[in-house]
Amino acid sequence: MKPALDLAKANFRGLTPCVHGADVLEAAGAAGLEREAILDFSSSVNPLGPSDKALQAIKAGFSQIPSYPDSYSNELRDAIASHYAGVDRGNVIVSNGSTELIYLFAEAFMRRGDVALVPAPSFGEYETAVRKTGEKVRYVKLGRGFQVTSEKFLRAMSGNAKIVYFCNPNNPTSMLTSQETLASIIQSALERDILVFLDEDFLEFVDGEETLSMIRRIREFPNLFVLRSFTKLFGLTGLRIGYGVASEELVSVLMNAKLPWNVNCLGQAAAVAALNDAEHLKRTLDLVREEKTFLFSRLSKIKAFKVYPPDANFLFLNIKKTGLTAAQLKQKMLRKGVLIRDCSSFAGLDEYYIRVAVKTRQENERLLAAFKECLS
Repeated sequence: MKPALDLAKANFRGLTPCVHGADVLEAAGAAGLEREAILDFSSSVNPLGPSDKALQAIKAGFSQIPSYPDSYSNELRDAIASHYAGVDRGNVIVSNGSTELIYLFAEAFMRRGDVALVPAPSFGEYETAVRKTGEKVRYVKLGRGFQVTSEKFLRAMSGNAKIVYFCNPNNPTSMLTSQETLASIIQSALERDILVFLDEDFLEFVDGEETLSMIRRIREFPNLFVLRSFTKLFGLTGLRIGYGVASEELVSVLMNAKLPWNVNCLGQAAAVAALNDAEHLKRTLDLVREEKTFLFSRLSKIKAFKVYPPDANFLFLNIKKTGLTAAQLKQKMLRKGVLIRDCSSFAGLDEYYIRVAVKTRQENERLLAAFKECLS
C-alpha cells in the first residue's frame, strides 16, 4: 500500500498542529516534574476554576449518561439567548469548544479560490482551519503597537476575500479594538459580501463588556458571526463548550453542517448552571481586575521587560532586552516550576515575545519571584 500521506487529500498533507499554551503534561515531562508541580501561566482561564453550581450540575447529570444528549443543545441555547437583548434560540449555535466553530465556519463558507483575512499576530487556529479547507490565508499585519487599523483591512478586502477572522481582545496582545473600528470593518465587509468571524472569547474579562460586545448588532450586520466560550471566564475548560451568535440564516447553515451530538450532556448542564452563577462570575471578575493591575505594575518594574497594557486576563511582553529568547526564558522558568507562553509561534512575531495569564495573588507572586531569579 502507498504511504498514508500519499493517499490523503492534498490540503491535508501539509497540515501541522497549531501550537498552544497549556502543554502542562509535556512541559512537566521535559522538566522531570510532576504535573501538579507546574504552575500554568500559559493558558488564560478563570483562576478560581468553575463554579460550584456547575460542578453540582455535572454530578446531577450523571444519570443522563446512558442516553444521547440533545443534539441541538436547546436548553443551553435558550439560556444563552436570555442573556442578550434581541437574541433568540435561532441566533445561537453551541459547539464542542469554540474551536469547533472556527473550523466549521471555514468548512461551511470557504469555496475554491476564496481567501480568508487573518490579523498578524492572532490566534493560530484561524489559519489552520482555513488551510484545512484547501484555501489560502492573507495576513493583515497589525499597526504600530499592535493596534488594529481599519484601513489595512479595507485594502486587504479587495479581490477574493471571503472571511475576515478577528479576535477582540486580541490573542496574544490582550488589546481591545474600538467598536468604531470594528463597525467600519464589518460594514465594509458587508458591502462586499464578506463574512466576519469575530472571536470575543476574552471580552467577558473587560469592564463594560455588555456595551462592547458586537452581539447586540447582529441584526444590523447579517454578515457577522460572534464567537464566545465557556472555557475562559467560566472555567469549564476540559468540558469543551463554545457558542456563536449570529443571524438565523448564518446559524441555520452551521446547524445543518455541524456534527450530531457535538456537546455532551454534562457539558450542557454545567454551562447552563455556570451562566446563572452571578456570584461566582462577580468574584472572578473582581479578582482578575485587581490582580491584572497588580501584575502589570510589578512586571513593568522589571527593566528588561516591555509590558503592553492589557485589556483581557493576560499580559503580553517583549523580553528582547533580557538577552534571552522566549524559548530560553520558558525553559528557565520551567525549571522553577512555572510555565509561560512562548509567543514565537504566532505569525507576525519574532522570538522575543511571551504571554502570561492573570492568576491569584499567591500564584502571581510566585511568577514574579521566578522571573527575578531567572533574570538575576
